[in-house]
Amino acid sequence: MLKSLHIDPMKCTGCLQCEMACSYEHHGVINPSKSRIKVFSFEHEGRKVPYTCTQCSDAWCMHACPVEAITLDAATGAKVVSESVCVGCKVCTIACPFGTINYVSDSGKVQKCDLCGDNPACATACPTGAITYVDADWTGLDKMRQWAAKANTAVAAD
Repeated sequence: MLKSLHIDPMKCTGCLQCEMACSYEHHGVINPSKSRIKVFSFEHEGRKVPYTCTQCSDAWCMHACPVEAITLDAATGAKVVSESVCVGCKVCTIACPFGTINYVSDSGKVQKCDLCGDNPACATACPTGAITYVDADWTGLDKMRQWAAKANTAVAAD
């Protein structure tokens, strides 16, 4: 059964543990600038929101890559960048409508969330449960669909 990251921004305190764990997992250093997950700060709203690749089912990044450096990991469902194949052209960064693929100037390649091979460091490190790794069948879409079914959406007649 495939799993996916679930982010609950209401639980995020902005501690950046997810960014530090990700950078350490992938680069061996605690350096949030090297993280594949980012915590965005919305100052006016007083909120912090973690954000990373959603592993789209029809991944535009994967289809856009001219050298097929982004492939599907069948075991996890993650779209994974092969550094040895990536030429650093950044076409995938343009194709991703969510901005979750980043160019790494140190390597001249791109990076994106790979779900840490089915054990995401960000979810393990999150002290508040803002980031969890859940069954892919349990999605926000299902919750919205249930809410929509309960909502009074009838248009009042004049």
